[in-house]
Amino acid sequence: MKNNQLNPIEQYCQERDERIESYKQNKPLKKSADDFIKELAYARYTSNFTWLGRPVIQMPQDLFAMQEIIWAIKPDFIIETGIAHGGSLIFYASMLELIGKGTVIGIDIDIRAHNRAEIEKHPLYKRITMIEGSSISQDVIFQVQSSIASTATIMVCLDSNHTHDHVLRELELYAPLVSPGSYCVVFDTGIEDLPPHMIIDRPWGHGNNPKTAVWAFLKTNNEFIIDKNIEAKILLTSAPDGYLKRVR
Repeated sequence: MKNNQLNPIEQYCQERDERIESYKQNKPLKKSADDFIKELAYARYTSNFTWLGRPVIQMPQDLFAMQEIIWAIKPDFIIETGIAHGGSLIFYASMLELIGKGTVIGIDIDIRAHNRAEIEKHPLYKRITMIEGSSISQDVIFQVQSSIASTATIMVCLDSNHTHDHVLRELELYAPLVSPGSYCVVFDTGIEDLPPHMIIDRPWGHGNNPKTAVWAFLKTNNEFIIDKNIEAKILLTSAPDGYLKRVR
């Protein structure tokens, strides 16, 4: 259909999609974004922000992408591994509040008392359930599975221990819970692309991180694809190759 046959909304969407597609071939733009994301990581940029009062250790562009996904999918449950200060839990809960349904299930091996207290007194805690324990333990998996209905629309966000083996196991356990058309988002895949000197005193690093886990997972699983349109759209992301869409 030619542009002059489109209504204004269709024309906007077409122009947006064409612009995003062009970014994939724009090598100077991609290099600038890659260089900038390294500088932002070095400056600990993602530690600067809060969401409705709680620190949210995420790239703002990733939060914008997550908002678009949540609005489009309207999940009944969002499962997040890794709680930290709880900002992401509050963010997801606020999105669910806007769509008028849903629960966030947050999992962490160590929910610090001061963080738990702040999360539990937040106005959006009514949409949050927290589970303390390893995200890959059978007990935690059983608790999660017992909390969700088989007919529910489910989205998963993995952001806990960033080692290859741990994330790969999380993918094996949680990806099957994701509804067709929904997403399993693996954060901090960008660790693979950072210079070695930027990762110190951590059990993960180049060759051992969430991105390598994603690559390994996709070698044996054809139910998910990497949604490169999201990465192309936002340009700055902590989750390159991490937006996994379930297509089967």
